[in-house]
Amino acid sequence: MSNTESDGMVTFFRMIPGCPPPQRADRSAGGMLPTRAFRYCDPVTTASAFGWYVFPPFGFALHFDGTNTKWTFGDQEAWYPLGAAQFPDFARYFDEHAPRDLTGCSPPFITAFPEPGYVQIWSGLIARTKPGWSLLIRPVPNFPRSLGFELFEGIVETDTWFGPLFTNLRIRKTDVPVEFQAGMPLFHIQPIQRHLYEGRLLDDFQVVGELDDWSEADWEDYRATVVAPNLVEHKSPGKHAVKLRRRRRSA
Repeated sequence: MSNTESDGMVTFFRMIPGCPPPQRADRSAGGMLPTRAFRYCDPVTTASAFGWYVFPPFGFALHFDGTNTKWTFGDQEAWYPLGAAQFPDFARYFDEHAPRDLTGCSPPFITAFPEPGYVQIWSGLIARTKPGWSLLIRPVPNFPRSLGFELFEGIVETDTWFGPLFTNLRIRKTDVPVEFQAGMPLFHIQPIQRHLYEGRLLDDFQVVGELDDWSEADWEDYRATVVAPNLVEHKSPGKHAVKLRRRRRSA
């Protein structure tokens, strides 16, 4: 495999030994969706499967008192003040395997920002995408959200930026442990072409402000999508989802 260009849409490089590889997201949102949503709501299942799950390298916990943040991991009983902390024993491992001039340059696993309660967490991975493609980092779609923290979203241009794949979060609760479980997705990543989020494309939109401005084609589409299905005497649930699944299979 080339080290200068991704052979696939995205190539993941595992730096921390044994850290979980990304996992293709699935239409059931890891089994979290209600059965009816999984069977009949194609918008939800499509969004759930669009991307990859990224996991923490191991289980750990944070504690925020409103000013300072502490952390602990594994079977440790102590809580450690959080500034910038390495994954256990990773600095030594990195120095043993990296070029000599990069000794001491291992990235931290977890870092507390100057702003109280804001933390950056590294997945143990680096990602490289094909030219012109970036990665959208976001919370896992359609997973129950923790009340203890809130993830930020960000777009990383991973075709040119070859650095740690991380997420930033804000701790929402004080004086209680906020746990991050091994084996549960920490965040979600989705591929996106750069031109899709450039200003000139997003500035190109229109608004039809009044019903009187709708065309006959608009009314026909509304009739077929919203009204006609409800006029069927014995309407089968999930008809639109079945139609979309057939279209995907034929493609």
